[in-house]
Parts: sequence; structure tokens; C-alpha cells
Amino acid sequence: MILVALGANLPTARHGSAAEGLDAALTVLAEHGVRPVARSRWYRSAPVPPAEGPWFVNGVVRVETTLSPVPLMARLLAVEAAFGRTRSVAGAARPLDLDLLDYGGQVIHHDGGDGPALVLPHPRLAERAFVLAPLIEVAPDWRHPVTGASVATLLAAVADQQALEPLPPAPPNS
Repeated sequence: MILVALGANLPTARHGSAAEGLDAALTVLAEHGVRPVARSRWYRSAPVPPAEGPWFVNGVVRVETTLSPVPLMARLLAVEAAFGRTRSVAGAARPLDLDLLDYGGQVIHHDGGDGPALVLPHPRLAERAFVLAPLIEVAPDWRHPVTGASVATLLAAVADQQALEPLPPAPPNS
């Protein structure tokens, strides 16, 4: 199982609102060999850590790909850049954020010597309700590869610490 988190809190001129940008990112990922097979609802969430700026729209997608973890991370970063993402300070507003959460339960600490740096499972996923709430929708039986904790247990531990609300589904053909 390969899990990717998506987030955005800035619109793009080409794709529209943050939620519309996330929908467009799924299409672009599929065109580049990263095929979504299950998607959570989108959630609206306050920035973590707390910061000024627009709230985020977040979700999680389960994908299939022939890419191994480091090339997949490189592909995710390339799609972010195509959507106008520039990396400045942590927590900065962004039109697209793609995080590889888990890749088949592998534990990886890649320093970036021959590709982008990558740590799996994502080092902060257990602290983020805005990741865990959508994750439970696409992988309800998922367990943290290091701790063995279920996604439900992890979510229960942080659910009341972050402002989070599901967005209504988009109307058909929108």
C-alpha cells in the first residue's frame, strides 16, 4: 500500500481554489504514472504549527505506481514545482504539498545522496489529525510500520488538538 498526503492553502491561476488544485494534482499524478486508487474527502484544517495565513485543504490518496520510493518522491516534488510550489520556510503557504506517508510498510532513511531525501514512514504523520483523519478513510486497517499503532489509535490521540472539518463532496461533473 502506497499512501500520499495532499495539501494546499493557496489557489492557483490555472486550477482555481486549493481544493480544485488538489483535484487537478490527482489528474497530473495519474498522467505521470502515479495512479490514485482511493481518495479521502478533503478536509479544511488550521495551519500546523499555528500561523497566520489561510487554512489548508488536506486529504490522503492511496496510489499504485511502478516507481520505487525515492523516484516516487522525486516525482511528487516535480508535480509540486509544476503547481508553483517553492520551498522557503517550514509552514509557509503553498499551492500544493505532496507527502509520501508510507510505501508498503517500508522503513527508509535516505539522505538524498542520489535523489531527494526521504524518511518513511513520514516522521510527523502520527502527530497530524489533518493526515490521520483522511488516512483512516482510505486505509482503515493501516498500522504505523515502526510503532504498530493503528490509524484509529493515532487519530484518537491527536483528534482534539487540531481544528479540522470535512468539506462537502464536490458536485458531480465539477
